[in-house]
Amino acid sequence: MHKLLTIILLSIIMGSCSFSESNKNKQESKSVTSETKVVDFWNGNRSEVRQKYERQVLEAILTATESDFGPWEIKESLVEYPGVEESHVFSEKNHHLFVTIAGNQKFKEDDMIAIHKPLTRNLLGYRIPVIRAEDAETFHAISKVEDIQKLKHGIPETWSDAVIFRHNGYEVVEEGSFDDIFERLASGLVDYSAYGANEVQRVFENRAAKLGGLMIDDNVMLFYPFPLVFYINPELPELAQRIDQGLDLIMESGTLDAIFNEYYANIVEELKLDQRKIFILHNPLIPEEFANLIPDLSDF
Repeated sequence: MHKLLTIILLSIIMGSCSFSESNKNKQESKSVTSETKVVDFWNGNRSEVRQKYERQVLEAILTATESDFGPWEIKESLVEYPGVEESHVFSEKNHHLFVTIAGNQKFKEDDMIAIHKPLTRNLLGYRIPVIRAEDAETFHAISKVEDIQKLKHGIPETWSDAVIFRHNGYEVVEEGSFDDIFERLASGLVDYSAYGANEVQRVFENRAAKLGGLMIDDNVMLFYPFPLVFYINPELPELAQRIDQGLDLIMESGTLDAIFNEYYANIVEELKLDQRKIFILHNPLIPEEFANLIPDLSDF
């Protein structure tokens, strides 16, 4: 009898230990899977409206993929990287991801992982000129491509736009930075500087309006394929998978459309895009996936 009781007690103790160990393993496993992923998002070198829009899209992606990839936290950097310094955003700055134009010439394929899914329906490729108010009649009279090709287009150094406009026979003045471009326009060193329909109004309000004497032209629109996409640090393939999967999810759910409409639902009317003379440029830098993009205002 005593021997039987001893066996029973040992069985209970061993079972309890086994349960405790199993419970501990479950707790440790839960701790690992629920560990917060810090996503280092570089969001500099762009207008404030783009910063807000692109962060909101990233937040939606990370939220949509939380059940598969775990909780997240965004570490956002708004630091400006002038010139070619942007090309070191992964190799030297160690950021995890950022948004840029597809085919960014500062990066080679082995320098990044590109997710070729547009975030703003190529709205950045509809370029609207900011001009001197005194030149409004000159721009209103533009009717053929030669009229605008001979005018000086001011573009900050290292922007891909400079390559595109030169390739299409436009006169380009590529110098200075985004911060001083409107000072050079106001002083007559250039005749215009063009920005995407997704940001031209905010760029004007935040940077150009304070100088006085400048305006957004209401007659001309330039177009080329120029979609915004995510670039991921090549050392982070799992994050690239998460962004790719998350983009599919928020496109299917309508979340991406909702974010777009929050910012740009009335963009055609606000900028009178359907009333402008449009000049189409070829983009020699664009990846094959986007080479056939054409103007289509029904997208907006």
